[in-house]
Amino acid sequence: MTASAERKTLTSAQRRALLATPAGWIACGFGSGLAPVAQGSCGSLAAILPWLLLRELSLAANLAVIVLGFLLGVWACERASRALGVDDHRALVWDEFVGLWIALLPALLAPWWAVFAGFALFRLFDVWKPWPVRVFDRRLHGGLGVMVDDVVAGVFAAVVLAIALHFLR
Repeated sequence: MTASAERKTLTSAQRRALLATPAGWIACGFGSGLAPVAQGSCGSLAAILPWLLLRELSLAANLAVIVLGFLLGVWACERASRALGVDDHRALVWDEFVGLWIALLPALLAPWWAVFAGFALFRLFDVWKPWPVRVFDRRLHGGLGVMVDDVVAGVFAAVVLAIALHFLR
């Protein structure tokens, strides 16, 4: 599938089909990926809401939610990609949820501004796609391909945020 197919605007029938199934509902970030522009940023912003609940949990519980969210995302994005006939449509933003939750791990016990910094760093690495993010984005396909590059971008953002928080304390 081509990059131009990934940019294709969804028809109203495709939107309804995505929202009609649990896999589609999850894959499009509970509808946040259906925004008319900046779907990845909208998905990342929407991911902050459940993260506020996750923030109250232990680190171990957060890691468990991230792993389960990743596995759920591989399944949901695989099914939604097949239904749309596009490998990684921009409306599929569950990867932004999981990637942002990883990026915000250092913010669990940090001041409120760390959430904004983690968001900005995650979006930077997700859009920029430095090595090896770009490699995963190009070589992996299906649900796994949708998820992995954002997980790696989230790890990059988490490392930079943790270093920044360390030096700012």
